[in-house]
Amino acid sequence: MSKEGDLVLVTVEDTPAFFARVECIGPDVKPDWYQVTLLVLQVPVVEVTWILKEEYLSGASFTMGGKKVVIELVVAPAKQPPPEQERRAERDAEERPSENGERGKVISLFDRE
Repeated sequence: MSKEGDLVLVTVEDTPAFFARVECIGPDVKPDWYQVTLLVLQVPVVEVTWILKEEYLSGASFTMGGKKVVIELVVAPAKQPPPEQERRAERDAEERPSENGERGKVISLFDRE
């Protein structure tokens, strides 16, 4: 089930419609239903509140205005380490002296006064 702070993709009629962040999930007056506030990530940003069952927040399809809607949790892909060849090139660049033969100096932006 999606929870507060999750990024979701809302699909309407099997077509991706928009991404949204789940802002708030609270109980509704009807048992087993929730008031779900979504921050729709579009221009301009819009906040909507839908009354949904838990299963709908878990990816089950439902209809809204006669159209099929699905809310899917978006999981960021795991960051892949660069291939060995790229890592080697990065290491070589770090170790290679500059044109005047001196090694570069790293200056931290946070240590500056």
